Amino acid sequence: MRFGMILRTLGVVSVLLGALQNPTESSAQTLIAHRGASGERPEHTLAAYERAIDAGADFIEPDLVPTKDGMLVARHENEISGTTDVADHPEFAGRRKTVTIDGEALTGWFTEDFTLAELRTLRARERLPQVRPANTRFDGLWQVPTFAEVLALVRAKEAETGRRIGLYPELKHPSWFSTQGIDTAALLLQMLDNAGYRTAEDPVFIQSFEAAPLERLRPLTKLRLVQLMASAGGPPDRIGTTFAAMARSDGLRVLAGHVDAIGVEASMALGTDGKPTPLIAAAHAAGLKVHVWTLRCENAFLPLTLRRGEDPTGKGDCAAAWKRLASAGVDGVFSDNPREVHAARTAQH
Repeated sequence: MRFGMILRTLGVVSVLLGALQNPTESSAQTLIAHRGASGERPEHTLAAYERAIDAGADFIEPDLVPTKDGMLVARHENEISGTTDVADHPEFAGRRKTVTIDGEALTGWFTEDFTLAELRTLRARERLPQVRPANTRFDGLWQVPTFAEVLALVRAKEAETGRRIGLYPELKHPSWFSTQGIDTAALLLQMLDNAGYRTAEDPVFIQSFEAAPLERLRPLTKLRLVQLMASAGGPPDRIGTTFAAMARSDGLRVLAGHVDAIGVEASMALGTDGKPTPLIAAAHAAGLKVHVWTLRCENAFLPLTLRRGEDPTGKGDCAAAWKRLASAGVDGVFSDNPREVHAARTAQH
């Protein structure tokens, strides 16, 4: 084979391999592992993230909160009594307190009151032991991971698997942390930039329920941004603004000026009859992707028609739930059960 032909052949192979290595975002609905494979391992542990990647997830989703010394760590909330063994540590008993965050009074222990070294003495626990009793056998095995460790895990798994693995970090309560003197948005953006994530083509989505941080980030980054929405309430930093108003056609057009997607509660995208709501088409018309949260396979979280048996902790028809969302035309789905959802997606496509 002539040298020029060899180069052209290698170029074609490279393009094909590059297409295979990218997270699934066009040929099928994107699978986002909600806090890792949290249906199988305690959420926001390196084990849960690795389990999700091995199961075929396109993206893993770390919720990020800071420590007292400004290190980003992965926890569902900054209040950690339900996800760690902090209550079993008498040396930290005096740090239990009550604070009001986003209008809600919370009592417990908060990450911003711990240095990273102190936080590392704690161990993760299953957050939903009544629903996921099998996960409790892993209680105490893993530490609270830093975002730096999550980044390192992703790079290691990319080297192992030969495919890109996406990151879908959520900024938790950024306005609250700003009042504590910690700019979590700036910390996240710097860490992503240092790791080489800078463009809209990079497999990263940054999400928040708050509105102002996303507006602030838009001129600072080309990474994709996601406005999260729930079926009730509104952005905690925009009193008087509702998610319902943001989800109307005019609201979606405004959002399209500074975000690339919306992450919505499933009931906003799929009606009780199983048919898509007008939101999906309206968002697409505004140029926004629609990602839906959260598909969980336990009966307790599924519609009555998709439950199997009487045990609320038993698995229902997760594949059918996935098909309903995929058929509705959403662009991505958050799931606690990436293994089951990946199998359903593979069967469908």
